[in-house]
Amino acid sequence: MSKKDYYDVLGVGKQASADELKQAYRKMAKKYHPDVNKEVDAETKFKEAKEAFDVLSDDQKRAQYDRFGHADPMAGMGGGGAGGFNPQDFGGGFGDIFDMFFGGGGGGRRNPNGPQRGADLQYTMTIDFKEAVFGKETEVQIPRTENCETCHGSGAKAGTKADTCGVCNGSGQQEVIQNTAFGRIVNRRVCQNCSGQGKVIKQKCVDCHGGGKVKKTRKIQVKIPAGVDDGAQLRVSGEGEQGTRGGTPGDLYIVLRVKQHEFFQRDGDDIYCEIPLTFTQAALGDEIEVPTLTGKVKLRVPEATQTNTMFRIKGKGVPRLRSYGSGDQHVRVVIVTPTKISNKERELLEQLAAVRGETTQEASAQTSEAPGQENDENTSLFEKFKRMFVGE
Repeated sequence: MSKKDYYDVLGVGKQASADELKQAYRKMAKKYHPDVNKEVDAETKFKEAKEAFDVLSDDQKRAQYDRFGHADPMAGMGGGGAGGFNPQDFGGGFGDIFDMFFGGGGGGRRNPNGPQRGADLQYTMTIDFKEAVFGKETEVQIPRTENCETCHGSGAKAGTKADTCGVCNGSGQQEVIQNTAFGRIVNRRVCQNCSGQGKVIKQKCVDCHGGGKVKKTRKIQVKIPAGVDDGAQLRVSGEGEQGTRGGTPGDLYIVLRVKQHEFFQRDGDDIYCEIPLTFTQAALGDEIEVPTLTGKVKLRVPEATQTNTMFRIKGKGVPRLRSYGSGDQHVRVVIVTPTKISNKERELLEQLAAVRGETTQEASAQTSEAPGQENDENTSLFEKFKRMFVGE
């Protein structure tokens, strides 16, 4: 099966800038991250997006991909041996050959010793139904790496400093000269002496052991806006991992998980609930009290109301996120039939049936049945309804 075009995977054009690539990848990562999206192919799409970004965000890999696509550029050039061409002879960096012959392909080489942005972090927070509706301010504790306060991120012991690498002279790269069939080629590799840092620490900091960073737990105040829904993601700028060599810190992304409510259900900005009605209330009409997210309201039920009839209470839904106003509350009435009746009630119902010209085959023969188990569904609905009035 052929691989998808990397540009199509990220949904960008071939002239997309580095910022456009990063923005497109973040959008795909948020949408298909396995912790957020439980669809069957979500993990596959997430991996495709990461692979595409890894290639297109690297100048050399992107230049090579633009020329050859997914094809192996070494195909047909021999498999080593006499007259063969082995990319490992050049450190595996085929892009370095194009740097020499074609001026570096898709752009300049990144400076390995320059400022590096910190990594983004993700935190999953579980909140109650009403906290999602009305919002809240809370504090979260985020484990992350920060610059060591003892050495200020240098990695060197207090009173000392890192020395410039004597192998690469601080560039972080080594030049290796190779004589090949193409001629004399200068190949640049990461300096093995300093691991590309350009500096060597002889006396390491006792707290961070030369890494320049330590693990800490940071308390962060988070404001959850009113109207967020399950799966929403909040971005806290600058609260991710700290950058390296003066680089900007990453961001913190908080994924919200909203608990279900026992009585209310949510669909977008609208709220839905069920209210039990007796046969008498439905037949004669009544004014009932209905629980809402902000308290009880009066609802007029007209006579001859049928079961499953929907009523709308305007403006009693969820506040609209990044907008004005609120959604509505939709109330579905359910007519509950009694599971046991007295002799007197039966007599009255039979009289009503006679007035309406209705007949039942067993109406005159039956008497009050022995009490039995009430309908579980009706009992559950009544219990939920009662709890809403007593308080949660």
